[in-house]
Amino acid sequence: MFALIDCNNFYASCERVFRPDLNGKPVVVLSNNDGCVIARSNEAKAIGIPMGAPAFEYEKFFRQHGVQVFSANFALYGDMSNRVMTILSDYSPEMEIYSIDECFLKLKGFDFFNLQAYGEDMRCKVTKWTGIPISVGIAPTKALAKVANRIAKKYPTETKGTYIIDSEDKRIKALKWLKVEDVWGIGRQHSKRLNAAGVKTAFDFTQLDDDFVKKQMSIVGLRLKLDLQGIPTLDLEEMQIKKNIATTRSFETNYTEYEQLAERISTFASSCAEKLRKQNSCCNSIMVFIHTNGHRKDLQQYSRNIIIKLPYPTNSSIELAKFATQALQKIFKQGYAYKKAGVIVQDFSQADSLQQTLFENRDKRHIPLMQAIDKLNLLFGQQKIRLASQDTKRVWKMKQQKLSPRYTTNLNDIITINL
Repeated sequence: MFALIDCNNFYASCERVFRPDLNGKPVVVLSNNDGCVIARSNEAKAIGIPMGAPAFEYEKFFRQHGVQVFSANFALYGDMSNRVMTILSDYSPEMEIYSIDECFLKLKGFDFFNLQAYGEDMRCKVTKWTGIPISVGIAPTKALAKVANRIAKKYPTETKGTYIIDSEDKRIKALKWLKVEDVWGIGRQHSKRLNAAGVKTAFDFTQLDDDFVKKQMSIVGLRLKLDLQGIPTLDLEEMQIKKNIATTRSFETNYTEYEQLAERISTFASSCAEKLRKQNSCCNSIMVFIHTNGHRKDLQQYSRNIIIKLPYPTNSSIELAKFATQALQKIFKQGYAYKKAGVIVQDFSQADSLQQTLFENRDKRHIPLMQAIDKLNLLFGQQKIRLASQDTKRVWKMKQQKLSPRYTTNLNDIITINL
């Protein structure tokens, strides 16, 4: 059996943990730069706020309905997620963290357990220890566990937040209840094609011919169909190292000078290098891109990217910043107002098993230097130690006008209690 544990309205729930006065009120969380709605409480859903609603368009609506609006506080959400996952890891030795607010547990050897009580205990402990409400779905396959979780979340009173699909009658009833567009793994385009073919529910999908599913949705769709039929085809996935790493940003104002862009590109390359070192990888090529603001029709438009094959694999901030700046020099053009830029590193090798070249190799003195920088930044705060090519006074300038305190990760924001 598999269990799928999903935190209910996770971002909004994190905000409510330290603001209980928000319980029962509509809460929304905005994306980076306060762009659009990316999370809603049930109350916000009930008054018709859609996912992706542009914040500037809904500003008046938010005021009229007393909606509590927050900027995304990823430091808080990441820490709360870690706490929830740590608690859940005690319930099974086999765990797959699927996203910041979801995880699968493999319940192998739990044949004589009361799974309903087990799920309710998870829910009770997580809620009591962290304040985050969760829903638990348990079923013989991962896809069916997703369906069970959806039922638990939809009917929390009847299910006590835990629903188990453990019989054929329950499986068929659940699949007939679920619309095909809501099935895990069936995207918008597939659901359009399936609806056109008369497939309205998840049960209809399981009745399709295997060849038709494979032709329309490849082997991935066929595995999903079998999983929904109760035949396990999807197992827990081990964490994979990333195949490319990107650091890209939109600027708060238009940049017209080369030096402004060079400082940003150097910083982005340094950030990519730090992420490479975290997963013990080196990159063999680097891409740099810049472009102007496509929404400003009154300005001249220009966009360009370039991929550079590195002479040797590296994860040194110094070397990557140098190569990225060289790439920028090849694509930068004076006279344009640049709005966005980024660095993407790719073609990875393991840092401890690099192929040496005859003429040019990475500077091995950088290895202990980067280790020392990473340790210092970990101890004293991000980017305390920077390259000389970076702006030492500059900090990340994402627009976060409605940011809540980082209650659990910053001592200055810790809650004070007056007795």
